[in-house]
Amino acid sequence: MAEAAVLERRGHVAVITLNRPEAMNAVNAALSSAVGAALDELAADPELRVGVITGAGRAFCAGADLKELARGNGIHDPAHPEYGFAGLVQHFVDKPLIAAVNGFALGGGTEIVLASDLAVMSEDASLGLPEVTRGLVAAAGGLLRLPRAVPPKIALELALTGTPIDAARAAQWGLVNRVVPADQVLTAALELAETIASNAPLAVRASKRIMHRVNEFGSDWDTPIWQMSFEEAGPVFTSQDALEGPRAFAEKRPPQWRGV
Repeated sequence: MAEAAVLERRGHVAVITLNRPEAMNAVNAALSSAVGAALDELAADPELRVGVITGAGRAFCAGADLKELARGNGIHDPAHPEYGFAGLVQHFVDKPLIAAVNGFALGGGTEIVLASDLAVMSEDASLGLPEVTRGLVAAAGGLLRLPRAVPPKIALELALTGTPIDAARAAQWGLVNRVVPADQVLTAALELAETIASNAPLAVRASKRIMHRVNEFGSDWDTPIWQMSFEEAGPVFTSQDALEGPRAFAEKRPPQWRGV
């Protein structure tokens, strides 16, 4: 039986593929467990610097497996319920994660996109939170992250009508970074991932942590937010890579990052 999600290494990039094409990559417990384990591998392996998540077949992710829910079965990883939906939406990894949205991403699929740091989307794909049309609520982070990603009235329209939006509108509102033809989604996501992976890994990870922590604080003129930034950035400035970057620039050669 095929794994519900698989990790493929491409240099410093981990490609995580949701692998239930017969079910439009709907999320069940097996998929949540496999994605959670893949993210753990991404986090633990110093050779892996960026993750790309995509779907097998014609869908990115159709959301929760409603057939499993109708049977009374859980869809979370039983070993790590704290990782949340798809083993991902509450599973923070300090390495960048890029969603390669190869097909429609509805409900939980959109919530995976919202939990990702960057997104590349097929021009034929769509996003949406249709939960209210099924008597449900977008409880896997959609209602938490969407109002932080787009203007409030746009977020409320998406959440309250349940009507999907196309790739052009998703790009208009900044929900995705790139919109490309369907056959170029993974290629474009990998190009973005490789650009990030070519940068100093400690600096990239610290930058992600700082930017994700700013919501813990108030004004950016207040002392606590600056203290947090200095605490996260301090080890980067004292690292070997912080010496290598200027040295490589001065010597007119590509830097050789060691991640230390």
